[in-house]
Amino acid sequence: MQRGKFIVFEGIDGSGKSTQIKLLANYLREKGVSVYTTCEPTDGPIGSVLHQCMTGRIPADEKTIAALFVADRLDHLNNPVNGILSKIEAGITVLSDRYYLSSYAYNGAHVSLDWVMQANAMCAELLRPDINIYIDIDPQVSLGRVSRRGSTERYEKLDNMERVRKKYFELFERLGKEEKIAVVQSRREVQETAKKIREVADELFGF
Repeated sequence: MQRGKFIVFEGIDGSGKSTQIKLLANYLREKGVSVYTTCEPTDGPIGSVLHQCMTGRIPADEKTIAALFVADRLDHLNNPVNGILSKIEAGITVLSDRYYLSSYAYNGAHVSLDWVMQANAMCAELLRPDINIYIDIDPQVSLGRVSRRGSTERYEKLDNMERVRKKYFELFERLGKEEKIAVVQSRREVQETAKKIREVADELFGF
């Protein structure tokens, strides 16, 4: 059985990842590809604790949060019920909203990046994305989208979004030989961004 692909969407909060994942999933299914969509933090036990840390219900420092992301990610990969690794081995293409590059960018903006990368080393060894699709958007626009939701989480502040966006591009320079990365500018309507993402997928699948 042919192995499924692993496509990860990255970007600052409010960049439109969840919308674009749905659109790409529909496109791939129309092409006959079996697709599973997921996100991080997960809705599992560890992910649920992380969500509460993000909203401030559970107080936690940055290293604790970074470590929780690693634990949640390892469960995301290895969970016997819906783990990413088992899906991919079964021939299913997985689209994930965030993976370890998010930890590098978000956690690495607050604690030692080398420490964060080392903590995530096992995840990278177990599974690297076939492509990381980074949706680039102006932080001001992103914050406007996030603010319209009615509540903001731990990292959803303009200065942090600017810092994280800068960290992403530093990572792309640093990891360009290790990671496959496609930067998609999102300055126009949703369908224009979706078209660019489909082009990336077409090249990956050889459509």
